[in-house]
Amino acid sequence: MGFKFKILPKDSRWRKTALFFIAVVLGMGAFMAKESKITSYLSDDPQACVNCHVMTPVYNSWMHSSHREWANCNDCHVPHDNIINKYYFKAKDGLYHASVFTARAEPDVIEMKEASQEVVQNNCIRCHLQQVTQVKYDGWIKGHRENRTGRQCWSCHKQIPHGKVHGLSTIKFNVAPLPTDKEEAVIPAWLEKEIKK
Repeated sequence: MGFKFKILPKDSRWRKTALFFIAVVLGMGAFMAKESKITSYLSDDPQACVNCHVMTPVYNSWMHSSHREWANCNDCHVPHDNIINKYYFKAKDGLYHASVFTARAEPDVIEMKEASQEVVQNNCIRCHLQQVTQVKYDGWIKGHRENRTGRQCWSCHKQIPHGKVHGLSTIKFNVAPLPTDKEEAVIPAWLEKEIKK
């Protein structure tokens, strides 16, 4: 007893419909990628962090800190043990942030999750290893040795590098400034004229 297969006539309508929907999905994907500046997230440019308006207060406080001269967002907020872990963490954390932002579920005050806290703590120690491991035994610093790695750096250094600004509603008309190039100073024309006198 054999099976008989019935060959259906070629119907190109379903192909046209499928191609149309594939084109729509690809077009919407390309549009969303362009609008969200998706390639900027692969860089270490701090401007990528303010693609999302939620990060503006954090960005502004970093811009006015001493860390701006030495560290960008990724220096503190992503792991540096290997490149695969770095981009995996960026993707995982970024997708979480994007989903919260898209759902408009962002809190007024952004707080780090446990995994992010561990990464930031490790990066504090990585950059400030000498200050953490060398201890003076005079005056107030005695007894501080045990506390240096046993607790989070920001439990004492609360103003570093983001200062007192921690929420979306803390600054009226909170707009992210364009960063100035570190080599080029931006001097207004009237001030430049006065300097030349």
